[in-house]
Amino acid sequence: MPVLTIPSPPAFEHLKDERLHRQQRLAAAFRLFGRYGFDEGVAGHITARDPEFPDRFWVNPFGMYFGHIRVSDLLLVDAEGTVIEGEGVINSAGFAIHSRIHAARPDVIAAAHAHSLYGKAWSTLGRLLDPLTQDACAFYKDHALLDRYSGVILDLQEAKRLAQTLGLRKAIILQNHGLLTVGQTVDEAAWWFITMERSCQAQLMAEAVGTPIPIEPATAALTYSQVGTSQIGWFSFQSLYAMIVRQEPDLLS
Repeated sequence: MPVLTIPSPPAFEHLKDERLHRQQRLAAAFRLFGRYGFDEGVAGHITARDPEFPDRFWVNPFGMYFGHIRVSDLLLVDAEGTVIEGEGVINSAGFAIHSRIHAARPDVIAAAHAHSLYGKAWSTLGRLLDPLTQDACAFYKDHALLDRYSGVILDLQEAKRLAQTLGLRKAIILQNHGLLTVGQTVDEAAWWFITMERSCQAQLMAEAVGTPIPIEPATAALTYSQVGTSQIGWFSFQSLYAMIVRQEPDLLS
């Protein structure tokens, strides 16, 4: 059987180079989220842990449209929510959510949350996604459900409950709220959000016209091993990064 060779994320000798790489990926992820219509007013945030100071992360300024964000617009925030670098204020709910996730998951470099249309719609059902398609199998037994909506997440204890419910998984459905994904790279976290949103759309459409036939558990588990790894998540983002940088190179400034 042919072996599929997948590239791996780059390694860096210098922290400043790794920081810039993460910032560029982060700005590109925002542009893509804007391109795909994942924006909803001032809602939504993606974070990237700083490579030198792991208790700090880079995030979007509160109120800035995803499609306008550049590397120079990003804010560096510490564990107390203080802006260390950059101009602007942070989303308080975003800080609560991401600070607890980054604290609970040292392996997580990035986390993404937005109020995307199909993710919101699916979240109202209070259900996990079913393995209906090859793409949805990336989340097979690797996503969770936060099963009680309690308002905008400003309380750190509620944010901690979210992080605990996420556990070691790559994604979580926030009931009556939307989706959140994480990754070992910015690229991975962003890609999981994009494909999870589309998986929600696919299941909503399928259930609207009939009774979908799920992939059997053994095959779903096999497919997960083929399409659900961190490396595949990272690699799946690369063509999107190349596209958005070519079309909107100002994001790198």
